Amino acid sequence: MTERPGILAIWNDCAPGREADFEEWYQHEHFHERIAVPGFLLGRRYEVVSGSPRYFCFYLTQSPDVLKSAAYLERLDNPTPLTRRIMSDAFRDMSRTVCHRTLRLGAMRGAAAITVRFGESPEQGALKDILEAMMRDKAVACGEIWTAADANTIPVSEEERLRGGDRKIAACLFVETLRVAEAEKFAAELSSRYPAAAVGVYRLLCEIRPD
Repeated sequence: MTERPGILAIWNDCAPGREADFEEWYQHEHFHERIAVPGFLLGRRYEVVSGSPRYFCFYLTQSPDVLKSAAYLERLDNPTPLTRRIMSDAFRDMSRTVCHRTLRLGAMRGAAAITVRFGESPEQGALKDILEAMMRDKAVACGEIWTAADANTIPVSEEERLRGGDRKIAACLFVETLRVAEAEKFAAELSSRYPAAAVGVYRLLCEIRPD
């Protein structure tokens, strides 16, 4: 059986006054550097509409093992001078988790996204039922369930040390819609159903794939 794809799920804020530096680094160095790592298939960046933190990004990889491969760990442990500076003083409120993509429904991608972050593992069958129901709405492009990989198998990198350590999630329900207003409607329903989870609505900024 083919191994499930990997997901690197990242949420973060930026220190006040550092937004221009953060964007310059992300768009002209970091995003390109990451997608060049063998096994990286897709990266998508978002900015918050409602909820927090301000930024959300995820990478799709051939498998979760790509996210602990020698090529990727070498990059994490040898940050560029600009990466070292941004990681040290621009990043805030960092959540970063290596995940398995345990379910994907839908063939399209959307312009808005809902993320439901769980601190404890939710019941997977219930999440699947929710996604199947949502996919019957023409406003929904796709939906996925992400489940955290064993953190003990993921080494702490030099980049994480520069950030002062990252928070982790146990799982995420990820849904893409065609429009922001539709995402906000679904997010309100999911917030009521999962009051202990962190629910955010994000608009797409950009997407990158390997050359």
